[in-house]
Amino acid sequence: MSRPVIGIIGNSHLINDSYLVQAAGDMNMQAVREVCDALPLIVPADPDMVDINDLLCACDGFIFPGGRPNVHPEEYGEDATPAHGDFDRGRDRVALPLIRACVAAAVPILGICRGFQEINVAFGGSLYPEIRDLPGRDNHRMPPDGTIEEKFAMRHTITFTDGGVFHRLMGKREVMTNSLHGQGIKVAGPRVVIDGTAPDSTPEAIHIADAPGFALGVQWHPEYQAGLDMVSRPLFEAFGQAAAAHAAGKRAPMRKSA
Repeated sequence: MSRPVIGIIGNSHLINDSYLVQAAGDMNMQAVREVCDALPLIVPADPDMVDINDLLCACDGFIFPGGRPNVHPEEYGEDATPAHGDFDRGRDRVALPLIRACVAAAVPILGICRGFQEINVAFGGSLYPEIRDLPGRDNHRMPPDGTIEEKFAMRHTITFTDGGVFHRLMGKREVMTNSLHGQGIKVAGPRVVIDGTAPDSTPEAIHIADAPGFALGVQWHPEYQAGLDMVSRPLFEAFGQAAAAHAAGKRAPMRKSA
């Protein structure tokens, strides 16, 4: 039987400052192929190139990965400021409605970093433009210098809700993760359940209440060494199993009525 197909939402990128492409990180594609046992497929973050219904038919799950541009604050009713950084309106117009459609149709989704924030915004939440500027909060941004290993090094603990979705998934209430984000949840959407926080109270793990399928988001980057990390692997395995189950349901032959 063929593997499930997992769409990875692309990010617009200029090669040599002139040639526009849609790109996805190798780390995410490797996690999909090696841990989810699925086929990674880059989805253009351009509403002129994709149709939500076509995507739901083509893919058995979606990853909404990190990206340098941020969700535009107009999407949660605020004005843009220099602190909000750069934007990718094309990705906003693909990711946000696709997240809502996936949850409604029980198509598995996993939000990572920006994708975590997209899930919150898609369900009516808002974001802080810069976590490190808030009183009592830590600097969660990527270290400006160093090797890839140093940038993705473990930075802080995350504590999950006792008996919650992530506690059950990980088998423990506290884990260590990396930290490479500037923005974060300000107000959680009405259906967004904060299921894990950093020591400074920054939300780091969420799920959608009453979602009929897998609908989780994490603020850290589990794609780094996903096959080896004891926090990343169960997350991607569970997501892959959900995508495989969704694919099996789509492939199952329809029963003839008596």
